[in-house]
This record gives sequence, C-alpha cells and structure tokens, in this order.
Amino acid sequence: MKISKLQKSIGYQFINEELLKTALVHSSAVKQYKRMSNQRLEFLGDAVLQLVISSYLYMKLDGENEGALSKCRSLIVCTDSLYKSALKIGLNDYLLLGKGEENNGGRTKRSIIADAFESLIGAIYIDGGLNAAEEFIMDKLDDIIKTAVDGSLRYDYKTLLQEYAQSHEMGDLTYELKRVDGPEHDQVFYSCVKINGCEYPVASGKNRKHSEQNAAKLALEHMKVIGLHRRNK
Repeated sequence: MKISKLQKSIGYQFINEELLKTALVHSSAVKQYKRMSNQRLEFLGDAVLQLVISSYLYMKLDGENEGALSKCRSLIVCTDSLYKSALKIGLNDYLLLGKGEENNGGRTKRSIIADAFESLIGAIYIDGGLNAAEEFIMDKLDDIIKTAVDGSLRYDYKTLLQEYAQSHEMGDLTYELKRVDGPEHDQVFYSCVKINGCEYPVASGKNRKHSEQNAAKLALEHMKVIGLHRRNK
C-alpha cells in the first residue's frame, strides 16, 4: 500500500505506519486483505474529535449555554463535514474495500469516507498523542469550524435529517407536498416531513425540492438538532 503521498496530504508523518494502514481498511475488506478493520480506530477517533471540538467551542463561545454548544458541535462533527474534509486529502483513493463494496460504489459513499476520517484521527492520536490529533483536526476542519461558529454553515438538510433519523431509529421518513400556490411562472411549493407518522411543520420553497429542504431544516430545528442563533460578539 503506497501511502507516502497520503501522509503528505495529511500533513503528518506516522512513526508507526501500520496504524495508518489499519485506518484505511473498511470492514468489507477484512477477509480479502487479511487485515484488521478500522472500526476500533473509528471509535477512538470519534471520541478524540468530540473532545477537541468541544474544548474549542467551550473556549471560543464562552457566553453560550450547553445546548447552543451542542448544536454548533453537531454541525461540525457530522458526516457532511468529515466527508468533505476527507475528500480534500484524497482519503477515499486509499481505502481498502471488499470487492462487493467496491462494486457497489463504496469508494464514494459518504458514511464510509467519513468513518475513515475518524479512523485516521484515532490513528494519529495513538501515534502522536492528543496534540498531533488536535493539530490535524483544527487544520483540516478549519473552514468548517469557522463557518459553524459564525452561524453561516449550510448543509444538505434532507441528508442530515435522514442520517439523524436513522441513527436514532425514528422510523420511516417521507416528504408530503401539501399544496402549490401562485401562477405557473411564480409558484410557491409547501411541503412537510413525516417521520413514523409524526408530521412536522410545513415549509415553503420556489420548487418542490427547495420546499423539502426547508421542511427538513424545520424538522431538525423542531427536534433541536440545529437552529442555533448566535448573537453578534
């Protein structure tokens, strides 16, 4: 496995390169490559990431309460953020996937790539300690952290809601178009989210997709997953 180029992208030189290699092994590739998967490193990396971001927000947003800090952290520590950060260093190109997962587009799956990014954090932590892991996190997530802190971070709310609903086993998630108002050239669409039969607030948009995005955002705000409004400092 040629990983010298990856280490340059990471900006960290491993003392024990076996840790880096393990961080790249998806569970589907264990039998094929006869290597341990990256799941244990992912578990550790997630904890380190949470600690680093929590510590930063605690110091940076000294006037915010626990709920506000949690909401800001959830925007930073999520699949979208980790996926985008992983792509910037080309992490997906180095993953070891089983044949089945490779054929099913595993190398482009956001969850697999985001999980590998957490595994990488875990590997750096073991190899170089907390300071090395913190330096990597703050460097690779810098833009995302800044936009989350100033309140301008935007995401695909439908994907974020889907991931949240699945991780919390909330049940079936659907979107319902409630009505369409206005003339054909200037219509306004109204949609809502339904999760396991529970209907969330209706949102509007210039087309159906836009209204569904806004409906997902309202549902996330209703569940207090997002919705942080920050005062000017």
